[in-house]
Amino acid sequence: MRIAITGASGLIGRALVRSLHSDGHDTVRFVRRAPAGPDEARWDPKAGYVDPDGLRGCDAVVHLAGAGVGEHRWTAAYKREIRDSRVLGTAALARALAGMDEPPAVLVCGSAVGYYGDTGSRAVDESAPAGTGFLPSVCVEWEAAAAPAQDAGIRTVFARTGLVVAAEGGAWGRMFPVFRAGIGGRLGSGRQYWSYISMHDEIAALRFLMETPGLSGPFNLTAPEPLTNREVTAAMGRVLHRPTLCAVPAPVLRVVLGEFSQDVLGSQRVRPAGLLAAGFTFAHPGIEEALRAALAQGV
Repeated sequence: MRIAITGASGLIGRALVRSLHSDGHDTVRFVRRAPAGPDEARWDPKAGYVDPDGLRGCDAVVHLAGAGVGEHRWTAAYKREIRDSRVLGTAALARALAGMDEPPAVLVCGSAVGYYGDTGSRAVDESAPAGTGFLPSVCVEWEAAAAPAQDAGIRTVFARTGLVVAAEGGAWGRMFPVFRAGIGGRLGSGRQYWSYISMHDEIAALRFLMETPGLSGPFNLTAPEPLTNREVTAAMGRVLHRPTLCAVPAPVLRVVLGEFSQDVLGSQRVRPAGLLAAGFTFAHPGIEEALRAALAQGV
């Protein structure tokens, strides 16, 4: 297959490219600079430009581009960047696909479990409505921006990803060194649910959604059973053989993280009903398996 990918330089994008190449597939990585070779194509998501030559001959598109949610303090300017990098990029790509005479058969569009907002202890699946707040509103606009591709008859899937367990980046990439040093601990009360997924299962799920005809709409990319932050913290201690006594009080998180602390302290108990119903099998359904896999991959 030939697959076009946006966000190929990100944590998930890099892993997806490696996986596809290992199985003999070709990729076209969309970049915001001058292309460095035939396996790259240019796009400018904010300007609405997508090089159509990069899409021609592709069987599928996986759209993962977007500014990191936890990379910077949420100033008004950075919140706009989080929103625009997702909504404008998706709209530009969807319009470009809709304008093609022979478009790729499927668009797998990145999204996030942030769609559901704070669910407390209530378990939700893809049938749940959007929550309230900044991240849910971004996710709603993000998915809606793919409408031109859907209207053109392109099979469109929304991959609502949870917290990806990986040693080389993301939330866990920042947590592993802290816990290795023996200064890790729960965040706030620790009662908030975390919906996680191993990197292996994240990539396998993206490929499953891309390669399985008939699947469309939203799919939660999370392990079958979400755990509380307290349970995740205990698992980190067991796997790394370190104490986990250094809890971070909620007021401290609010000072350090600002508005983003609401999402760190919030609870999302999200289940992957769609993937399970479609027959997807998780390699790492439990947190300790996911942690060990991340550490092995990191090495």
